[in-house]
Amino acid sequence: NQSGSNGGASLAAAPRHPLTPSPRKRSTSQSETEPPLLRTSRRTIYTAGRPPWYNVTGNTFKEAFVIGLCGGSASGKTTVAKRIIEALDVPWVVLLSMDSFYKVLSEEEQEAAANSEYDFDRPDAFDFPLLLSVLRKLKTGKSVKVPVYDYTTHRRRREWKTLYGATVVVFEGILAFSNKELLQLLDMKVFVDTDSDVRLVRRLQRDIRHRGRHVPGILRQYERFVKPAFHAYIEPAVQLADIVVPRGGENFVALDLIVQHVHSQLEKVTTLRGDMSALASSHQVHSLPETLSVMKRTPQVHGMHTIIRNRETSRDEFIFYSNRLMRLLVEHALSFLPLQPVTVETPQGGVYDGRRLNGKRITGVSILRAGETMEPALTAVCKDIRLGKILIQTNHHTGEPELHYLRLPRDLSEDYVFLMDATVSTGAAALMAVRVLLDHDVSEGKIFLLSLLMAELGVQSLAYAFPQVRILTTAVDKDVNREFHIVPGIGNFGDRYFGTDAPSEDVDA
Repeated sequence: NQSGSNGGASLAAAPRHPLTPSPRKRSTSQSETEPPLLRTSRRTIYTAGRPPWYNVTGNTFKEAFVIGLCGGSASGKTTVAKRIIEALDVPWVVLLSMDSFYKVLSEEEQEAAANSEYDFDRPDAFDFPLLLSVLRKLKTGKSVKVPVYDYTTHRRRREWKTLYGATVVVFEGILAFSNKELLQLLDMKVFVDTDSDVRLVRRLQRDIRHRGRHVPGILRQYERFVKPAFHAYIEPAVQLADIVVPRGGENFVALDLIVQHVHSQLEKVTTLRGDMSALASSHQVHSLPETLSVMKRTPQVHGMHTIIRNRETSRDEFIFYSNRLMRLLVEHALSFLPLQPVTVETPQGGVYDGRRLNGKRITGVSILRAGETMEPALTAVCKDIRLGKILIQTNHHTGEPELHYLRLPRDLSEDYVFLMDATVSTGAAALMAVRVLLDHDVSEGKIFLLSLLMAELGVQSLAYAFPQVRILTTAVDKDVNREFHIVPGIGNFGDRYFGTDAPSEDVDA
């Protein structure tokens, strides 16, 4: 509430506590544009490898586990949330504060709030439709924008935080249990129970120190709004809780039980481990899909493929002819964009019936690292194009692709997106990258996968999961070997292009 946490997803340092973190477990992510998820006394949690959160059909097969924390003002909900997160030892986690969803106030309400005469503790002080929309999308792994609330001015700031994909969402707020639809989204309900005198002292300290308020106004607001709201809305909600935590963040026994339960729930969720083999044996009986377009094999294209496939080709030649093929591929891809008629006047005063892109813009997104080599070709053909990057690597032990890094331009939903990777063998990395774009509201029919070389397996896997994605390449090879490398193939494209020797687990999927 108004004197509670700072809101948003960024967390301050959590104090040490005796809970022993469990062994590190992979979970979910937030946008790279955000600061680190959590700084604790022991470490800083950044985005780490996120395993697949979808099945081979491209659909989400698991939802985020949502922990709801309810309790009175200054009861220690944020402290409990921080300690749960640190003890979970899960890097892909989101803390969502109900305080972020206060309604936008009118000028009259602003004046009342400035005089401590506005009731921030009743249910209609919150924007529940927006809160429900954000939490539903977070639970299903979608990208969301969360408002940033300024407690001093009682207004939303202009900037909004972007959060993306959580295995665990910790949602805290004084009225976290007050809405029936909201309760249905909570997988675990925790009530933080702290003595009223302790809560009042904490409220006084925080409002004076962090809000610049004065004691008479704080006490007047407490007696008039905070205390009655606690008895009317918050205290009765304890009956809805799965677990009650007396004394808040100091109750390490209760916190340990919560952490154990969350881990047990996460353990039940199966991942795609071993599904590489399933991918390798699937879809091979089908003909190549209609969404695939292979660039015409002219003598020029055939000759350049001969050069770049030859193991004896020097690095300079490999780069030169690869770049030429990429340029041709980008120009080939542009021919599939929808165009609309447009009439322009020529310098001689004549009229010319032309064509123009029927859409807002084109955005390029490269799958690092090999996909980044295609960016110069795209920027050379498309002026002022926006670029994003996704780092996906195959885990050497599980065979799964893992999402490690994400940087996407804002407002992608209306764009045509050229997703670029130099080679696609099983299609696992491409599947994950497409899923990321869909989670950021890009329409499936507006995604174009561009790859210099693909295996039939990768084409079939992608087309099976996302039948509306357009697939464009300069060549398709028949086979994939036991190491999931394309045969006859091109070798490790990144190593040959950058002149490096990558470990086996970094081979693109």
